[in-house]
Amino acid sequence: MSDDGRRPPPGLEDIRLHDTRRRRLVPLEPLVPGHVGIYTCGPTVYAPQTLGNMRSQLYPDLLRRVLRAAGLDVLHVVNITDVGHLTDDASAGDDKMEEAARRTGQSAAEIAAHWTQQWLTDRRRLACCEPDVLPRAADHIPEQIALVRTLEAKGHTYVIDDGVYFDVATFDRYAEFAGLDLDELEATGRVENVDAKRHPADFALWKRTPPGVRRQQEWDSPWGRGFPGWHIECSAMSTRYLGTRFDIHTGGVDHIRVHHTNEVAQSESAYDVHPWVSIWLHNEFLELGSVKISKSKGHVLVVDSLVERGIEPLAFRYFFFQAHYRQQQAFSFEAVEAAGTALRRLVHHAVVAREAVGGDPTGGDPGRCDPRRRSFWSALADDLNAPRALTVVWDVIRGAELTAADRWSLLADFDRALGFGLAEATDPEAATAAGSDPRVDGLLAEREAARRTRDFTTADRIRDDLAAEGIEVVDTPAGPTWRRR
Repeated sequence: MSDDGRRPPPGLEDIRLHDTRRRRLVPLEPLVPGHVGIYTCGPTVYAPQTLGNMRSQLYPDLLRRVLRAAGLDVLHVVNITDVGHLTDDASAGDDKMEEAARRTGQSAAEIAAHWTQQWLTDRRRLACCEPDVLPRAADHIPEQIALVRTLEAKGHTYVIDDGVYFDVATFDRYAEFAGLDLDELEATGRVENVDAKRHPADFALWKRTPPGVRRQQEWDSPWGRGFPGWHIECSAMSTRYLGTRFDIHTGGVDHIRVHHTNEVAQSESAYDVHPWVSIWLHNEFLELGSVKISKSKGHVLVVDSLVERGIEPLAFRYFFFQAHYRQQQAFSFEAVEAAGTALRRLVHHAVVAREAVGGDPTGGDPGRCDPRRRSFWSALADDLNAPRALTVVWDVIRGAELTAADRWSLLADFDRALGFGLAEATDPEAATAAGSDPRVDGLLAEREAARRTRDFTTADRIRDDLAAEGIEVVDTPAGPTWRRR
């Protein structure tokens, strides 16, 4: 049965996903029939999570919703990296959390708590389901030490002055996952500095705190006081909650060559399994012109960047659905505003149909509904093809032969994957007409101008003043409106 007790909709009988390791579409074949375990690489919480970062949360959310609609029991684990992620992903540089603490004067714990909350809030604003498990790296140090000890006992590690390293020469399949050419990475003799590494691709499992240095985040270990490497964290946490083999691992394409390659090497070496993960899914970048949106490039666009321009966050969810997750997607505020307009129209038509049938989604003629239902879910079963699924949504809205019962039956069903909250949504067109008072309208316009200039003190004051008069401000995909309580 599906997540709401109904039979899985037609079209979800055969789910196929693009596996990065095998470089092709493969059928989803759960290791335990009826159950799927998913691990998603979450944020490193030293700074804001950008709209580009949020793309890596939206497609696993879509995946999770589709799998549950198919009647599968899903356990979704999303990690928080609050220690161990170095400024150079290849195990050089400093820890990003420690660096942020020095830069801001805050403690690493304060920074992690602040940016974790921002990320969780933004996930909710984008209608992402809550993770089933949300492990933090700093809370799983014993598991990480145990995993390094297992690798050490099996002869996959060596120790140099700054820590314990994985020896990629001990894992014959190291280059396979990302299609690497290790010869290109070879250096003449030993590599200078990270310091006596045997091969440039060798990576840190445990970093020792340098003599005379005091870190905010460090722990005792068999190799001295220090902290874990970034890669070992994900292997330890994923297997802690999903087992030594699990179904799906997701992340961004920037993780393929280093982070996920290293996860595979250490996990398959420690647990004597192959493949460790059945299917790897990776999303492409969000692009701002020709440059990916990235904190390191200075392009810090976050969900609040949309709100400040009067764009409802769910517009970005709709915008995301307009491109396949494995395609690069060009960002502009104009494109997201257009997506918001489309979403407002979708919500309007859904609410009109819903109210016409008293909210009952069980009506509708099977002869008219089932072909469209199958087309929608078949699109999502084909490697989460959201753009193709959206074409079905608009076919339903425009279908002149469909009754209100047909339309609401289909849109309510589709929203299990889309996540727009159509069952509870208010009609944005009706909301726009709810209030008409030149004085209030003027204050609302003043508030929006203040928000665009980031004068949130003024914007909040106006909202509070209106609330004191019994007037509620309503932010909709079409922009703000108001109504009297």
